[in-house]
Amino acid sequence: MLFILFDIEAVFLYPWAVELKNQVGTAGAWFVLIEMLVFIAILVAGFAYAWGRGALDWDR
Repeated sequence: MLFILFDIEAVFLYPWAVELKNQVGTAGAWFVLIEMLVFIAILVAGFAYAWGRGALDWDR
């Protein structure tokens, strides 16, 4: 289940990178960058929570 969750992250990163490239030089570039940083921060928080709860321990 965690693999699917974090694999979907990669699916969202590619279109974001393309859109950021299109927005470079405009005021929208900062919005796109901050939006993705918030998205990644939420995913990192979820990963840290799963790790802390022991969801990533394979030998249990």
